Amino acid sequence: MTYFWSAIFAFFGTMGFTILFNCPKKSVFKASLIGALGWTGYMLTVDSGQSVITATFVGAITVGLIGELFANKFRSPATIFIIPGIIPLVPGYGIYYTMISIITKDYNTATTKGFEALFVALAIATALIITSTVGRLIRNNKTSHIMYYTKS
Repeated sequence: MTYFWSAIFAFFGTMGFTILFNCPKKSVFKASLIGALGWTGYMLTVDSGQSVITATFVGAITVGLIGELFANKFRSPATIFIIPGIIPLVPGYGIYYTMISIITKDYNTATTKGFEALFVALAIATALIITSTVGRLIRNNKTSHIMYYTKS
């Protein structure tokens, strides 16, 4: 039941950002669904005993792949789905506690939390680069086959 409520909260949190980012109305539900699925992938990975960084990478891969699929299916830019969908994975918690630790002069905790937040951000960026590249390769491969057959 925890996964269900967690996914619901991620869905509505993502929906809030789709509205804030002025995404097209037809993509609000889809982007929110992607955010919920990415967060569910994150939660399942954390619960399987993996690190937060690995879980964030899995969640971001989920968001990126589904975002690219939706972009192809609905003929929209992938960023409309991916940018709001990635919001639940952003390391706001880690950055917040890094700043609190710096203010309280607990530099060991600040270093630990700061590097964790940095690696989480790098995991998100890496996952989105991978999924974007895969999506581009698939689109180019489809296009080249279509062009090849129409020339004959």
